[in-house]
Amino acid sequence: MVAGAFVGTAACNGVPGGKRSEWRGARGRTPTARVRAQAGRRLRGITEVSLNKPVSGSTPGITRGECGLVTTPPTPTRRRNPLRVILLSVLAVTLICCGGAVALGTWVLTSGTTDTFDKIEFANRLAIPPLAPSQIDAKGRRVFELAAKPGTHDFGAGRRVDTWGFNGAYLGPTLRATRGEQVVVNVRNGLDVDTSVHWHGMHLPAAMDGGPHQPVRAGGNWAPTWKVDQPAATLWYHPHPHGETAKHVYRGLAGMFIVDDEKSPPLPNRYGVDDIPVIVQDKKFSREGDELDDAPGFLSGIGILGDEIAVNGTLAPYLDVTTDKVRLRVLNGSTARSYNFGFSDDRPFALIATDGGLLERPVRTERLNLSPGERAEIVVDVRPGEQTVLRSYPPEVGNDLLRTRGGNDRFDVLQLRAAGQLEQTPALPQQLSTMERLDPATAAVTRRFKLSGHNINGEQMEMDRIDHVSTVDTNEVWEVVNSDGDFHSFHVHDVQFQILAVDGSKPPAHLSGWKDTIPVQDGRSYKLIMRFADYSDPNTPYMYHCHVLFHEDAGMMGQFVVVKPGEQAGRPISKSHQH
Repeated sequence: MVAGAFVGTAACNGVPGGKRSEWRGARGRTPTARVRAQAGRRLRGITEVSLNKPVSGSTPGITRGECGLVTTPPTPTRRRNPLRVILLSVLAVTLICCGGAVALGTWVLTSGTTDTFDKIEFANRLAIPPLAPSQIDAKGRRVFELAAKPGTHDFGAGRRVDTWGFNGAYLGPTLRATRGEQVVVNVRNGLDVDTSVHWHGMHLPAAMDGGPHQPVRAGGNWAPTWKVDQPAATLWYHPHPHGETAKHVYRGLAGMFIVDDEKSPPLPNRYGVDDIPVIVQDKKFSREGDELDDAPGFLSGIGILGDEIAVNGTLAPYLDVTTDKVRLRVLNGSTARSYNFGFSDDRPFALIATDGGLLERPVRTERLNLSPGERAEIVVDVRPGEQTVLRSYPPEVGNDLLRTRGGNDRFDVLQLRAAGQLEQTPALPQQLSTMERLDPATAAVTRRFKLSGHNINGEQMEMDRIDHVSTVDTNEVWEVVNSDGDFHSFHVHDVQFQILAVDGSKPPAHLSGWKDTIPVQDGRSYKLIMRFADYSDPNTPYMYHCHVLFHEDAGMMGQFVVVKPGEQAGRPISKSHQH
């Protein structure tokens, strides 16, 4: 069995029939190792050619001091034709450039692309993160415990590496609370470095947000508390230390936070049975397979792009399906990679929710693009005894000529194995929710955000600088544009926003719901509307940033405060949490 996952936590609390061994997964072969080795040999071969191939087209030099020194027999001096010299020089440069272009073209065409379609032997049972245990304290608050700690995790086939996790070796338990509850999360940092815990997608006071201004020191504690007051949604939590977020997330510090709402329609909701968390992350291992490789790829401008896919910390996973409908809560938990999800047989599925909660009605589709940090809930119909594979087709990342953004990569992600007899479940409701549409005419201000390089509006993150001041209980329109040729995404803390337009047109149906993160390809523009409700704090900012974490860590982030009417912004204060 796969070892090292969630050691020390309650055994799969809340998972019907769950056992500790189910979360740890099952051993099996890792078929992509062969693919990775072959890709490595190809890359090494190309490198040898590009480095060792003699440069042709060089012109022998003429030593002036030797000209005319031979006196017997007399040799006439040859005068150089300037035009001939120029033409030969141009020809030499052209030959060299053409050789370089051919080498570059060969490299582009034969490397930098990963394709695991039909190459994965799904040998490992999908690990299901346990529901985090909680208790109600004397004040009626639901209290959770989270401990960040180092560990060793087996991703499958004995691929045991050093990792970080919450309450275990890798990832963290799923926190679950109901709208209207007051929650407390007692966070303890058992690492030897500072970290933090950000509640991605949660509406809460700025001091509880867990951004870079709320570090938890090594060995320290933090106990944020807030009232859960938003519709049912699939949220998540992860570290947010300034300049170090990608490293902490890649090593394993992340988990889901599910918000329930008593007003939700009847949907598959038995956690671990027909309601499944699917945390998708790409991983890259060392040649020996004994450690995670966190080095960015060659020429990569977006950070780590792994060549293997882990779901809930499991490589080559399969899920046993026992009902005729299964709800997958899909989280792109990667630091840089985007995915374009669909099934191997191109079956349609129902998109029922995005980042901030349920759509008004299901959207039938065959593809679903998710950039880092985005979530989606889908419902898949299955028939008795069949198998199908959740795949990632080439994602929408804009121009990827040099193949450094994963725009041509294809992955088999998760196999669904339907039992011979399936439990019949109710039909999917055609009305899922009712959304109050925000009116852009009510916006107090319109702001513009230009994403370029590692900057937003030409500036990089400064911890002591407030970039924008918003007034509590007002609406704002934010226009976000990518103008630098690279791929970016955009995430706003505290709020869920609605998309008014994409490139000036009405957004497609799958972007019609509440969102907190969007992909922003080169040249693309989004017009968003959001409301800053309930909470104000002139001294503690929220963040907005690119959720390609390599870019965030490089400074592609800004911060804003929400103030009362007439109140001025204060000075950001980082609150260090010790013992």
